[in-house]
Amino acid sequence: MSKLFFTPLLLIICLNLLAQPPLPTPLQMGWQEAEFGVVFHYDLHVFDGKKYNQRSNRIVPIEDYNIFNPTQLDTDQWIAAAKAAGATYAILTATHETGFALYQSDVNPYSLKALKWKDGKGDIVRDFVNSCRKYNIKPGIYVGIRWNARLGIHDFRVEGNSEFAKNRQQAYKRMCEGMVEELTTRYGDLFMIWFDGGASDPKTYGADVLPIVEKNQPNCLFYHNTQRADFRWGGSETGTVYYPCWSTFPYPYSHSANTEAIFKDNFRLLKEGDREGKYYMPAMADAPLRGYKGRHEWFWEPGDEAHIYPVPHLVDMYRKSVGRNATLILGLTPNPAGLLDREDVDTLAAFGKRIKELFGQPVATIAGAGQQITLKIPKGKSVKHVVIQEEITKGQRIRAFEIFSYQNNKWQSVFGGSAVGHKFIYEFPQPIRTDQLKLVIHESVGGPFVRKFAAY
Repeated sequence: MSKLFFTPLLLIICLNLLAQPPLPTPLQMGWQEAEFGVVFHYDLHVFDGKKYNQRSNRIVPIEDYNIFNPTQLDTDQWIAAAKAAGATYAILTATHETGFALYQSDVNPYSLKALKWKDGKGDIVRDFVNSCRKYNIKPGIYVGIRWNARLGIHDFRVEGNSEFAKNRQQAYKRMCEGMVEELTTRYGDLFMIWFDGGASDPKTYGADVLPIVEKNQPNCLFYHNTQRADFRWGGSETGTVYYPCWSTFPYPYSHSANTEAIFKDNFRLLKEGDREGKYYMPAMADAPLRGYKGRHEWFWEPGDEAHIYPVPHLVDMYRKSVGRNATLILGLTPNPAGLLDREDVDTLAAFGKRIKELFGQPVATIAGAGQQITLKIPKGKSVKHVVIQEEITKGQRIRAFEIFSYQNNKWQSVFGGSAVGHKFIYEFPQPIRTDQLKLVIHESVGGPFVRKFAAY
């Protein structure tokens, strides 16, 4: 009988081939497949004529809530603009830091019921969801319960330790749970529910929202509290993530007991993830559309049109988010009339058109398993971008890869990288002419599965 001898290197290779990385849930797969969406910020201070000041708005109530009067409100216009940009989902701030609710709440009297606008019968959440369905955009809802300027809630807490404060804290928890019950039962299936700054720990100051969402919206992404996070913030509001950006994370949720490790080095762990992480938790990259030349505005303000990101910047943002294994969220904000400004609409349309021009039709594409894949390029075609996608149903497996181009009768290395995940985009400095491109995977956990290797 022959004996098998394993060298240390061979043993490592065998173990890697047998290993299984963390796998995404179907919801997480849907999140990464969505690639690009928008979040609409709308609240009372859009109408107050003042510069948005987050620190002040969290603690100073707006006394005259009837300033909210969008006489030309058109959620179809909002969603049509998002669709033109290429967004596949849209999120609306049902509540934000003022505590005011953009729907007909039975548990929060500080809502559209209180307004003279539409005789107190308006429901912007319903209008928004209906528009999303009309344009085949997945609807999501953003719930801001961490701050409530009207009720004096700061970082989930009622100030003080008296019996009065404790009773108010419990009342606030019940109100938040009631709002989540309303939002998750009145508007049909939701793509996502997003709790601003998290929803805190229900064992301390937080409302117990997770059971409500899981009961009423079992197919809804949840972001996030100390019990569950289906994805993670990418560590900045630039619309970009670091490279490499891994879909795995060392903790089952993205903050709480692990804040020291997560906040370290300017959120580096959130930006990069952890290639050896035990939990699948892909990244989100967010930025406001009005964030150019020193501005960073999630809410509409007059005169900010010059601070809308130009299309080339947005395309670069796309490459450094979607093209680095993250999902991009672009912040939009309607004006006091209830419409997106024409400058925002035109920019979104131009951005969507440019992305289609760059990535709408590949020059060549192939899929396969194994350590090496060769892509033949049709004669006379030039290549500007290479796109690689893993089959993420099997987890993020690739750890090191290299792209080669066949030129001058020999293979030349053009890029060496590590993370791929749902999508990796490489941009050549200048378009090149080549007969073939080759993807060589030097290291993987388990056998690599390439869903797509394409040239554009």
